[in-house]
Amino acid sequence: MLGLAGGSGAGKTTLVDGLTSRLGEDASVLWFDEYYHDLTHLPALQRAAVNFDHPSSLDELLLLEHLDGLLAGQPVEVPVYDFASHTRTGSTRRVEPRPVLVVDGILVLAVPELRRRLDLAVFVDASTEIRLARRMERDVRERGRTASSVRAQFAATVAPMHEVFVEPSAVHADLRLDGTGDLGANLETLVDAVKRLEPGK
Repeated sequence: MLGLAGGSGAGKTTLVDGLTSRLGEDASVLWFDEYYHDLTHLPALQRAAVNFDHPSSLDELLLLEHLDGLLAGQPVEVPVYDFASHTRTGSTRRVEPRPVLVVDGILVLAVPELRRRLDLAVFVDASTEIRLARRMERDVRERGRTASSVRAQFAATVAPMHEVFVEPSAVHADLRLDGTGDLGANLETLVDAVKRLEPGK
């Protein structure tokens, strides 16, 4: 089991995409972002005001349940989350157990019970300026946000929670990568580290 953590916009997902492309059918991925609590019970304005960068915003117990199921060889049904409305859609995404299980999320290394399940913990670094620029591009394109709302959220919760929870969790990493460095070199380093975990290596 491989965990990739780091600030929002650090480059985790790019590395995960590259890794899964290399490993093909040997890898499955869980995104911690898929495990936000369902906020259907709250009015829209209250949903938008939730601190989504605090660990309490995530359904840690469901993620751990799914991880344990996959490690036991059982497929799981991951909730599909709508980031525009901050609610679960009611649909699920089936994830199959495979030799390599990747967990991606800013708080992956900040959760003790999750860390204990990892065979390899990776932290991806990037400056605040780069992370904000990448987050803005993603959230406007994929999550129905405006540039001003992204900046406001980054200042109000993303940056402060990064300082409190995300950056300190880097001490638990077995491997640190520069998310602004050469992608090919980072991917080779990551693939080599994963291969060393294989039996007989």
